[in-house]
Amino acid sequence: MINVFHIVSNKTWGGAERYASDLVDHMRHDPDFYVEVVSAKNDDIIEQFQKMDIPVSILPLKGMRDFDSPVRLARMLRKGKNIVHVHTYRDAVTAVMARIISDNPDTKVVFTPHGLKRPKLNYVSKKVYRNIDRYVFVSQFAYEYFLAHAPRLNKSQTCVIPESVLNTDTSAQAPVPDLRKELNMAPEQALIMFHSRLNRDKGIDVLLNAVAQLDRKLYKLVVLGDGQPKAVSRIKSFIIENKLVDNVRLYGFQRNVHGYLWQCDFGVQPSTIVEAQGISNLEYMKQGKPVITTNNGAQPEYIRDMENGVLVKPNNADQLAEAISTLCNDRELVLKLGKQAKQDFDTNLKYSRFYDKITTLYSSLFL
Repeated sequence: MINVFHIVSNKTWGGAERYASDLVDHMRHDPDFYVEVVSAKNDDIIEQFQKMDIPVSILPLKGMRDFDSPVRLARMLRKGKNIVHVHTYRDAVTAVMARIISDNPDTKVVFTPHGLKRPKLNYVSKKVYRNIDRYVFVSQFAYEYFLAHAPRLNKSQTCVIPESVLNTDTSAQAPVPDLRKELNMAPEQALIMFHSRLNRDKGIDVLLNAVAQLDRKLYKLVVLGDGQPKAVSRIKSFIIENKLVDNVRLYGFQRNVHGYLWQCDFGVQPSTIVEAQGISNLEYMKQGKPVITTNNGAQPEYIRDMENGVLVKPNNADQLAEAISTLCNDRELVLKLGKQAKQDFDTNLKYSRFYDKITTLYSSLFL
């Protein structure tokens, strides 16, 4: 049996936490692995894993100057075959130090970088990078970006395993309202959805500027997610000032995201930053829904414009408005794109494919 420890230290729930959550949820049923989460003291994050009956160990996880966490983690790694899977550079430092202290040659460190950040290139960081057994990149784009800024990284330490999302049984989760009924929608209106953090990086401002240009009779927009109070206040003010109150509804953060997604006609995720993958887009594809997203990252690796989704330029509200209008006015196109998106997800991106590659990687580190 291989012991797998996922370190999750962020204060808010995001793509890295979802990645780890899906993986440990699936792995806890696999007899070849024991899985545990190592988390900072954050009640919201810890609660998510405890609901799945996943063991959670709490450490400070404060990075380079935190000597307590590596020592305590090392005690957990002294025996057996261990994988420490980290999702931030800060946690990679903790994992590498713990592995050295444990003095167990059968402890391996796996690092999945989420997002696109330039690797640190100082003396200490280079030593940390050399002590990571395997880098798992979520897309070819992320892999090439990282290597472009760390040209001396040993490529034998790297691999690309495209990210996926786990099928979720929504019946066991919090009940979800009938959106079309609750929003008093006409049959011909399109139900559009956005779900992400409510900040400019994820394109919520561009989206609101785009829908403000459209005929109000065409659509209703459901926004899932939360953000900083100032950001939420700014969004609410825009909605009021542009007379969008009847067309845009903010539902806040929802745990049962899939219970909402399956009700929409299509999604819009117009990220303004360069994306390493774009997990929200995959969630629409899995549900058989087309998504309008930006072309500024890994998205073109799995979204083909006007074949299984729509690609637009970032920060271009006019082009985004045109794309939304096209889908609102062409239900046959929406169904065609959604059907192809679902087929592509099931063929290339389904979770079982991702899981097989990750577990094969884990096992290969002990050969």
